[in-house]
Amino acid sequence: MRLSSVGESILRAIKEFEIIDAHEHLPPESIRLEHKADVFTLFSHYTRVDLWAAGMPRDYWDMIHNPSIPLEKRWEIFEPYLKMIRYGSYARPAFIAAREIYGFNDVNEENYKMISERIAAENKPGIYHRILRGKCRIRVVLTQQNRTDYDLDLLIPLMPIDVYASVRSRKTVEEHAARLGWSVRSLDDYLGMVREGLEKWRREGVIGLKMSSHRFLKPSRSSAVALFDKLMSNSGKQLPFMNPLYCFLVEEMIDMAAELNMVVAVHTGMWGDFRELDPQHMIPVFERHPATRFDMYHLGVPYVREAIIIGKNFPNVWLNMCWCHIISQRLACTALDEMIDLVPVNKIIAFGGDYEIPVEKVYGHLVMAREDVAMVLGRRVEEGFMAENEAVELARAWFYENPRSLYQLKV
Repeated sequence: MRLSSVGESILRAIKEFEIIDAHEHLPPESIRLEHKADVFTLFSHYTRVDLWAAGMPRDYWDMIHNPSIPLEKRWEIFEPYLKMIRYGSYARPAFIAAREIYGFNDVNEENYKMISERIAAENKPGIYHRILRGKCRIRVVLTQQNRTDYDLDLLIPLMPIDVYASVRSRKTVEEHAARLGWSVRSLDDYLGMVREGLEKWRREGVIGLKMSSHRFLKPSRSSAVALFDKLMSNSGKQLPFMNPLYCFLVEEMIDMAAELNMVVAVHTGMWGDFRELDPQHMIPVFERHPATRFDMYHLGVPYVREAIIIGKNFPNVWLNMCWCHIISQRLACTALDEMIDLVPVNKIIAFGGDYEIPVEKVYGHLVMAREDVAMVLGRRVEEGFMAENEAVELARAWFYENPRSLYQLKV
């Protein structure tokens, strides 16, 4: 991305910042080390969406990530589709990582074997620190993998709210009760057990709960009690995903999060039938829980303006640009520019890579996020809306101070 001279100056300053990565799905490093990493690791995770959209059959996707198939055969399958996706934002972190981590200016027929050899050689203990701390200057990563066994100096977990809220059978209740040593007969018993489960997570370093935007039913305790009792009296009964018990438990846990000083992160927008994940579904929930701090992920793409207006109108909602820069850099720049007009600047969080196995792409995504912030702020400086030093301080807040304050991190 070409920046103006002011944008370049702001970018140089941003590169010196420590970063708080406000959303990943990174597992403990040992899981990455078990992965047989090669050139296709760079094209894993979100890149699959563009490959499928380009026409790649799902079984081809499985084949290119199957290390028992010769690398040459997998490249032969992959190469025609690479030509179709290489200019998209999902693919760009792979090329950035190839160049700036592994030393290759492109990924192509001539070098894919050498890239694979280099990636395999670097897939060894310390890779997280080398990339996240050394290359990215990331102080801490907020990660969500439904587990808590992390090196908390680098990786800090959030846990899915559905672990306890999605009760669809008596078996689910009994399994949770057995793990925590509870005897659960009533909904009140279950709520007490959930509270103990959240307190246990908190002691293990969990700082937030993760949920998704849905068309939630208005919570009704009487409906939830009746459904819970039916569930416990009938071992064969199965509930659908969306039901009165689920909606009641979600909102009870949102209140518990506030009491335990935990943030509730909310996936909005992009994924599958994104209409079901519209951020506007959360408005009644935000209204019912003013004491809870909500971190609204992904700007609700494609409902970006709606998400921004929510952030403007609700003091308890922050706007997190995680994933956004690799969805579309143009979209991210436009959204950030509008957020400056619309939202108090302490409500904006600039970066979360949103990756799982390909830790290298966290760096690629961060490069794009830095560019986007520098471009938008550089333009604002040139148009006379702020001084360059003020722009740099805004960038520092978005990349570090705002997520630190929201999650009350001791870093």
